[in-house]
Amino acid sequence: MDIISDIKLDFKVVKHDLLKGIYECSQRGLSQTVKWLSEMNYALKHIKLFSEEMPQIKDDCENELEEFLIAKSYFDVKEYDRCAHFVKNCTKQKPRFLYFYSRYLSIEKKNLDNMTDTNCPLDPTKNDALKDLCTELKIDYYENKLDGYCIYLYGVILKKLDLSHLAIDIFIESVKSEPLLWCAWYELGKIIPDKNRIFSSHLPDHWMKYFFIAHAYLEQLNNDESLQIYNTLYTMGLENSTYIMSQIALGHHNRRKLDEAINMFKNILTTDPYRLDNLDTYSNLLYVLELKKDLADLAHKVVNIDKYRVETCCVIGNYYSLRSDHAKAVLYFQRALKLNPQFLSAWTLMGHEFMEMKNTNAAIQSYRHAIEINARDYRAWYGLGQTYEILKMPNYCLHYYKQAQQLKPNDSRMVIALGEAYEKLDKTENALKCYYKACSLGDVEGTALIKLAKLYDKLGETENAAAAFTEFCLREEDRDIKCFEEQAEFYNALQYLANYHLKKGELDDAYTYAYKCMECEETKEQGKALLKSIAARRIEQEPDQGVAMNETIANMSMANEETSSNMDMVFSPSAI
Repeated sequence: MDIISDIKLDFKVVKHDLLKGIYECSQRGLSQTVKWLSEMNYALKHIKLFSEEMPQIKDDCENELEEFLIAKSYFDVKEYDRCAHFVKNCTKQKPRFLYFYSRYLSIEKKNLDNMTDTNCPLDPTKNDALKDLCTELKIDYYENKLDGYCIYLYGVILKKLDLSHLAIDIFIESVKSEPLLWCAWYELGKIIPDKNRIFSSHLPDHWMKYFFIAHAYLEQLNNDESLQIYNTLYTMGLENSTYIMSQIALGHHNRRKLDEAINMFKNILTTDPYRLDNLDTYSNLLYVLELKKDLADLAHKVVNIDKYRVETCCVIGNYYSLRSDHAKAVLYFQRALKLNPQFLSAWTLMGHEFMEMKNTNAAIQSYRHAIEINARDYRAWYGLGQTYEILKMPNYCLHYYKQAQQLKPNDSRMVIALGEAYEKLDKTENALKCYYKACSLGDVEGTALIKLAKLYDKLGETENAAAAFTEFCLREEDRDIKCFEEQAEFYNALQYLANYHLKKGELDDAYTYAYKCMECEETKEQGKALLKSIAARRIEQEPDQGVAMNETIANMSMANEETSSNMDMVFSPSAI
């Protein structure tokens, strides 16, 4: 389905709907949805409505207005049990929603207050109060007493109780009834499994559908399709929407287009300098690129804005991690989870820190909690694979790497990790397929070719090994090799190729590779020995050239290899 060509927005209609949605959701205490709708409305501040175009607000509280108003005042100051008490006998939809919602938030608040020091949230499936509330909503649902807002809440509780397959249909029913209820679209995007389910769900023909599809695509890591939709919305007149800008930044982050993501985050902070949403992801980018000063500046900035936000704690955690102070990093990720135990990024990042501290048990628990929150978090699956690799449990390792690779099928890092797991289990055919696929995907870390070559060598397939080593060397020559391990791999590959061509009697190629071995201290002696062997073979084939080469090697040894420039002069073709 071509979503892009289907996108048509009448911004006056959008503005009208947004204003209506802001009022209705604010009346029900849905603050995050009000925030989203208000930010979208602000991005359309250039669209003006005449008085007759403004939405007509109808209040449906009637004889229950006093109960609703006092309950809403208690709700706003987070006295949830008190709120529920004053509207428990109300039958109108708005106070009825407030009754259910305040009960739900009371349960959540008590769970948060009762959390153990290990930051492990209580299992919601064992929470009797939550089950009772679910039962009450279920009865009203089957008696058709719930409006779209209460149906959304029913879906949230089903999801909490690990009944996501039921929650999907409930959320779809909610958005059909109330298409401006962004929180329902958002929750649906988190759990709907794939594109096929999206387009078979008969979603309402409403402009909110485009935002949902882009959001769901991003959750499913269909980053290119998601970015196409967001970029289209951005250029259609929503270029001032910080939400769309942040989603584009997340898409670039997922595609490992780090510079584009960082530039977009900088644009967001220019437009809205006090916005903290998604800055934990921005700090991840700065961490990966080791931009210490930028990360330190960001940490100072977020602390000055709000030191008790989860994003702030994650930014500071990344800052300490980059300084290799892993204990302090863990402390801040734990603080983030005290504030919000469902904050996915904090669990995953804390798992990474425990890995650095060699605390594999704690790392496993952190990654598992991340997966419980979002089974699509490939970083947590990958982290579990790495943890079990350290524990030398290759079968477990293989399982978790498979999960990560299925979520990120076009990420060469996942494919290589899977190949290494297969290799350790002596499943060489599967390992070879993985390394081949990693090469075809671009091989981000540049290790697939060398692993492929070594595996062929291990299997005794010298022709294939030599071909892979040759390709590896050609690629490495085109880039600046700084890492010692990469240099060692490069010169060991040259040494292998020199031996291979020498055995085949291809002395010119053998000479080329052996000569390059002289550039590295680790392979210099082997290179010299190879050159002597090549010279001996040349004596058999072309005596004059072989003698000249032997004399050159002897002279070089006597000169003690003073400089590389002398070597270039000695080994130049005219000297032979």
